[in-house]
Amino acid sequence: MPKSKVRKKADYTIDPASRTPVKVKAAPSSTLYLSVMFGFMVLGLVYLIVYYLAQDNISWMASLGAYNLLIGFGFWIIGLVLTMKWR
Repeated sequence: MPKSKVRKKADYTIDPASRTPVKVKAAPSSTLYLSVMFGFMVLGLVYLIVYYLAQDNISWMASLGAYNLLIGFGFWIIGLVLTMKWR
């Protein structure tokens, strides 16, 4: 059986006009942003701890019932969502 000829490949060169521009990195997040982000996470954690330790002693917290978990985890999740924009 005869051998097939190997085709020569053309050298691949990048056209400088077709290159995509490189994005410039954004500046780091401000101290205020970090304070708010960590503040929400700590606030959610502290709220849940206070709920578990003193739910019978604080009347408005006892009346909320299971919504206290929603409030505590809500603060915590807001802090976690803010971490997505943190640089």
